[in-house]
Amino acid sequence: MEFWLGASFAGTHEYLDLARAADRLGYSAVAVSDHIFYTDYDAPYPYSDTGAPPYKPDTHWPDVWVTIGAMAAVTERVRFATNVYIAPARDLFTVAKAVSTAAALSGDRVNLGLGVGWCKDEFLQTGQDFHTRGRRLDEMIPALRELWKGGMTEHHGTFYDYGPLSITPVPGKPVPIFIGGDSDAALRRTARIADGWIGNRIYSEEQLEDLLARLAALLAEHGRTLDDLEVIAPIAAMPSADLYRKWADRGVTGTLAAPWWLASAEEKAAHGGDPLALKLATMERFAAEVIAKI
Repeated sequence: MEFWLGASFAGTHEYLDLARAADRLGYSAVAVSDHIFYTDYDAPYPYSDTGAPPYKPDTHWPDVWVTIGAMAAVTERVRFATNVYIAPARDLFTVAKAVSTAAALSGDRVNLGLGVGWCKDEFLQTGQDFHTRGRRLDEMIPALRELWKGGMTEHHGTFYDYGPLSITPVPGKPVPIFIGGDSDAALRRTARIADGWIGNRIYSEEQLEDLLARLAALLAEHGRTLDDLEVIAPIAAMPSADLYRKWADRGVTGTLAAPWWLASAEEKAAHGGDPLALKLATMERFAAEVIAKI
């Protein structure tokens, strides 16, 4: 079982300390999230009853690739993941060059989590078509994989037409590509083309059972099984070694953990005035109580 540190909503100044701690404590990856800007969005946030996003204008959203590069420079082992990067809000070559550079500088410690995004406002400001974002992502993924092999390549598709050309640097190993989200389209895309899947919410055990069944059925259509896929699933149950052993046996290969969200009263009393200290203390406790026992 892998434990990915869910670092969404952390302050930009906290990321290097969180990465050092994750590297030292045995976390498998640090996951960072992507938004370009905050505004009074016209698009409703799809994961709340009100349509309002669960963050504020002053919530930090540092650029994911700059942040991953900085964290990689102060760590040795831990991997870095995007959860998730809205690649269709950018052009193909911006995505290709940012990811390949981060992979090269980190020693191939990058997992690329991708999503189509919900925020139409961001697509409008970056000049990318919101309505074709899913089809463009479907075409973008194989194009990225070819670009990252190195050497001259060309592509002549519906949305991207280029080459022969090459980019450098390129990763030393293939970059694992994960798809985020539990819509039918996201799960179909996962089954067809991805190395892994990342949940975009916290799932009850009943929801997770249903989701794994849906994934297994879709994978079978492509001659694949859950054994062929990394599954990173946040679980709505109190963390324990027994919980994660159970779900590892059922095909879940990892989970997202942000231990400070479940801080005890004692931890809050001791560190509540220092958000970073609280995060580090709860990471230590989670590592000792859960990670070390798996």
